[in-house]
This record gives sequence, structure tokens and C-alpha cells, in this order.
Amino acid sequence: MGNIESILTSVNEDCRLLCPECSQERKKKFVKTLSVTITEGGKVYHCHHCGASGKVPYAGSVIREIKPVRLPPETEPGLVERFLKDRGIEQSRVMSFPIIGGRKFFRGQAEEIEAIGFVYGTPGEITAVKWRGLDVKTFTQDGAAQEFYGIHQLSKEIDQLVICEGECDALALNSIGIPAVSVPNGAPQKVSRKQVDPSDDGKYGYVWAARETIERCSKIVLATDMDDPGEALAEELARRIGRAKCWRVAFPGKDANDTLKEHGAEALKKAIDDAQPLPLEGVYLASDYGVDVDELYDNGFAQGVSTGIEEMDDFYTVLPGQLTVVTGLPGSGKSEWVDQVCVNLAKNHGWRFAYASFENPPHLHIAKLAEKVVGKPFFQGPTPRMSRDEKRNALNFINDHFAFLQSHDGAPATVASIIDRTKQAVMRLGVRGLVIDPYNYLDVRTEKEHNSISDMLTQIIMFAKSHGLHVWFVAHPSKMYPDQSGRSRVPGGMDISGSAAWFAKADMGVTVHRTPEGPEVHIWKCRFKWCGSVGKVDLGYDIPTGTYRTRVRVVNFADQ
Repeated sequence: MGNIESILTSVNEDCRLLCPECSQERKKKFVKTLSVTITEGGKVYHCHHCGASGKVPYAGSVIREIKPVRLPPETEPGLVERFLKDRGIEQSRVMSFPIIGGRKFFRGQAEEIEAIGFVYGTPGEITAVKWRGLDVKTFTQDGAAQEFYGIHQLSKEIDQLVICEGECDALALNSIGIPAVSVPNGAPQKVSRKQVDPSDDGKYGYVWAARETIERCSKIVLATDMDDPGEALAEELARRIGRAKCWRVAFPGKDANDTLKEHGAEALKKAIDDAQPLPLEGVYLASDYGVDVDELYDNGFAQGVSTGIEEMDDFYTVLPGQLTVVTGLPGSGKSEWVDQVCVNLAKNHGWRFAYASFENPPHLHIAKLAEKVVGKPFFQGPTPRMSRDEKRNALNFINDHFAFLQSHDGAPATVASIIDRTKQAVMRLGVRGLVIDPYNYLDVRTEKEHNSISDMLTQIIMFAKSHGLHVWFVAHPSKMYPDQSGRSRVPGGMDISGSAAWFAKADMGVTVHRTPEGPEVHIWKCRFKWCGSVGKVDLGYDIPTGTYRTRVRVVNFADQ
């Protein structure tokens, strides 16, 4: 496949090419049968004639430019009528939705076959056509579908939006008068505990593209398929949109189109009318949590994610929907420790983060993160610094996994403003972690600091649970004085300035403490035993690169 890989070195966008492996041997020498798709992991190619396929590494951040797609000059409208009729959809009721019929190459098919094309975009700017075989269930795509199918056909007066998993489901609902759209890329293929794999977080930009419609609607109905991938898709959409306005449908069939075809229009309308709010507030019966209870029974408690420092796994892991409060004396390395954890989660698990870091200018913070990504110093020093190529690769990695919350108008940061900006980052980028560092830079205008801190932490915790985030909140302890030997006591959760709520409301409590022997990480609170344990881990610290490494001594307080 060397010829193909050499050709792909200059390709940086989704396209169709002549296949160098078979084009010269075919009668139709100039038919472009080699499809190329740019992904985060590389350039994926497949020839729909000879079957040559593979992946070429892609160095850099994937930035997709939406380019107009030209429809084929000849279409076969009779195929559309036949396709919709087979699915119980009256064509006259979905005439505003662009669908075309024609012939198309598909993977595994030697020649063109009859197909249906779902057209994305507006008449003046078509961005993609998603094709599926008429008699063979196979798929391909021209262009890049990066928005909800049917979003341009919606009335601006709607107050409820139904989101489906496939184009046929959206058409089925619209055919009975229910405004609906479909996600452009179906349900996720990688699912764990009915959750989307973090490596797929970049595939949900269509939610951000439709933010004005979503914000305008008071009710979002999630009508995805009734299987594990469909449940994972619904959970991810709710995480980005916010569970407070999301409702979930239970179909009598597999999906909306199947329900229309097998049970009729009234059954489909009833399923939408009977949609239930996702559990967040109010009063619910035990049956509302049946899926979660079954998951707990079958698989046990959800385990936290490793920080990437193996010796810490027994004491501290990271679980979405939780708050970690981090404290320590000034200069103890608590911010560096949080950065190390986030870089490890990004490298090992594909997590993305939003940072409200007030003590580090973004360009300096990025340089520090780059040191942890590469494992070499950013600046010249006693050890070799990272090369320009290593710096470029590190910046691409940071660009893909970190967003920085900055207020360029000089307005003081508030919890409300951080939550608002993080909501945008969740919707657009799929971030799973939020870092607020440190607390004393936030604008808290109240005379009763204890009450304001308690209310602030409640807002943060509810936001974290609603959007499936883990939040790290860095807070300084009250002023502490060294003892006669010159050493300072290790601060804990009750030593944090302003309120006992720092201890009470934290799910995980961590102190980073510097000693002559090296840094120590003390876990002074662990709300759930399946996430960790109270204890201490002694770490080593590499000054030139700002990276943590493990020492040997570990103390588990629960064993004492």
C-alpha cells in the first residue's frame, strides 16, 4: 500500500481519489473509488473497488473546513418514493426535507448500486450528502455532515425539539407533525457502561452549531434508539445540553421509524407525549431509575479513572460528577499536581478540560503543560529542552484537549460566569473536567463568606452532576505558622480559609505538601470508597519538567 500512503501525505481533508492500486486496471480508469476520511487518529482510506484500506498517521489537530458539495447531475426521484413508502412515511408530508435518489459506489460493492441520499445544508450551500443503499444496508458520504439533519426545515416558533438517531426517524416524526432532527453520525460505536468513550468527544460539534435553536426551546426530547449505543448517545446529548431541559422517550419499537411502521402514527405520538424528564429535580418513583439500578446490579459501582500515577490509584481516582478540593501551602505544587493529573487523563483517556486559572497567564500555562506532555523543559537549562517539532506536537495536543476561560474585558470572574463559559465548552468541545485555580480570585460580593462559599460549592456540584464533569477547585488554607523546627503542619480540609463547607461538600479532598524529602499528596476525604481511600502518597518531583513521579513510601491511614 506504499503508493496510497505516499499520495496521502499531502491530503488534509475528506475527499475521493483515483486508487493507485486498481484504477489503471479498470475500464473506468477515471472513477475516483478511493475515499479518504480525516480523523483524530489518522487518514483512513478505503477503495470501494479493490478493497484496499488502512490508516496513515496524521500529525496535527484536525480542523474541518465545511466545503460545499455539488449534487449529482442526474437523480432518480422514484427511488425516494419507494424508499419512504417501505418505511411507512408519506412523501407528501416531508417534501421540504431534501432527499435524492441515484446510483452510488459503496464499500464491498463492485459497481454502483441504487441509493438514497440525505442532503445536509441549505439549497445555496449543500455541505454533505449521506448515502445509503436502497436494497443493501450500506453507507457512504460526500462532504462532511456536521449539523443536525433537518435543522434548516424547523420553524423558529417551535418550543420543543425532538432529537433522533437517524434520518429516517426524523422523517417519520415530521411526517406526523412533530418537529424533529437527526444527529449526523448516528450512535457512538464505542460504549462503556452506556457512556460515550472520551476519544469520541470531538464528534458532537453539531450540538454547538444548533445552540440557538436548543437555547430557544424549553424542552428537548431525546428520541434515540432503545439499545446501549442509543442510551449512550442520549446521555451524551443530555450532558452537553443540560439535563434540566431534556426528556427521554421509550418507544414500543426499536426506534421512531420502526414504531411508525409497526405500531402506527398514534403510537408514535403517544411515545413522544409520554416522554419522561431525565432525573435531576422534583419527585420521582423508583421505576424512574430502573436503568441505573440494573446497571448497578449488573456491573457494580462505576470506578474512577486512574490519574496515571499508579501508586495513587488505591487512594485517589477521578469520577465524573464529583468535586475535588485541592489545598496546600503557597508554593507547595498543588497547581502543578492538578496539571499533571489533567495531562495524564488527556493522554491516557482522551479527556478534555476547561481551565479557569487566574495565577498563570495562558501562554505561560501552556508552556508548563507542554513540559508535562513532552517530558522535557520548555526553556533552555541544565537538561536539553524540547525540540521545535516536540513543541509543535505538544501545542497540537494541548489545543485538542484544553480550553482556557479568560475574561478579556477585565470583569472579575464569578462562579456564574465560569459555569456559563464551561457550559459552552461542554456543548462545543465535550470537556469532561473543569479546573478553578484558585478560589480567592473569584468575585464573591457578600458579607457572610461562609454562606457564600457554601452556596458557590452547591452550584458547582449541581453543575458537575448535570453535565458529567469532574471539577478540581484549588483553595488556599488560612495562614499557618511553622513550628520550632521550622516545619509547617500539613493543612487539611478544615484549614481552608472561609468556611467548613470546603470539607463538608468535597467528594475528594487533597492536600499537596512540600517537604525536604519531596512532595506528599494527602487524601483527607474520600466520600465513596470505590473511588479511593484516605491516606498519603509520597511523590518525587522533576524540577526542569515540572512532572511528578512516584517515590516508594505509601501510607494508608485506614490500615492504622
